[in-house]
Amino acid sequence: MQLIEPLEYLPFVRLMAEAELILTDSGGVQEEAPSLGKRVVVLRDETERTEGLETGLIRLAGTDPEKVVGFALDALEGRWPLADRADVYGDGRASERIIDAIAAHSPL
Repeated sequence: MQLIEPLEYLPFVRLMAEAELILTDSGGVQEEAPSLGKRVVVLRDETERTEGLETGLIRLAGTDPEKVVGFALDALEGRWPLADRADVYGDGRASERIIDAIAAHSPL
């Protein structure tokens, strides 16, 4: 484990992509990490991003050290298997669909 200063977005995404496990309280990371197929221990008691929980890639630990360590060990020792990438927030093709819809209704 390394504690580092905050990164700009692209280097941060690269680091997430290379991570074995992510511990965070960030809502944004909860959204993006499943798309990278990463397991995430959420350091909150609740999350408004319940879709991530449904993927099996996210677990809520809150600030309970036993839960945090237990979930981390589960991941690192193979008891929390990796799932496939989980694009629970979309497939990244919304702009294509919007363009198609506009073109289909355009008088031009």
